Amino acid sequence: MLAERHKLSTSALARLAGLDSTAFNKSKRLSKDGRERWPSTESIAKALAATNEDFDSFWASSGSYSQSPPNTSVATVPLLGFAQAGAGGFFDSGGFPVGQGWDEIKIPGHSDESTYALEVSGDSMMPLYRNGDIIIISPIEQLRRGDRVVARTNDGEVMAKILHRQSEKQVELHSLNPEHDPRIIKSKDLDWIARILWASQ
Repeated sequence: MLAERHKLSTSALARLAGLDSTAFNKSKRLSKDGRERWPSTESIAKALAATNEDFDSFWASSGSYSQSPPNTSVATVPLLGFAQAGAGGFFDSGGFPVGQGWDEIKIPGHSDESTYALEVSGDSMMPLYRNGDIIIISPIEQLRRGDRVVARTNDGEVMAKILHRQSEKQVELHSLNPEHDPRIIKSKDLDWIARILWASQ
């Protein structure tokens, strides 16, 4: 709809936004295992910037939003700050939320018991995630190169990064902020790593 409104093909819209020409193709919406994959919020933001549209008008024009959506489902998920996430007792060995001390936040859509939210602190994910943004995490989603992830080391350090490479021995994580160097963490030193589904900004 956005491409049509600006008299573009979806491929032309993707190129205008500085993305691969196939970024918005329907063929990209299913992963190899059959699960749905949709354009990231970053890709959508680039397309909106390229067409000088704001998110509210884009969302409203999709026909799926109104000021009081009658049938929109809302889920409540646990919420924790990054500083708290580094302390013990909030996660099990698989990165699933456990224990007491969690706050709660409502998010649109459905979620399972493994989904949770973290409040970003620091600037290593600028300009995509800013201090105070809420990111929604799923420890059960399959990880792929280029995914935005949250990782926790065995010594309690929690970080939001981009998964650059993962092997049996180590994980290489990159930051969007060029002032922060890539991190290479040995697998034995990594407590858990989980995929960021989306952000509330």
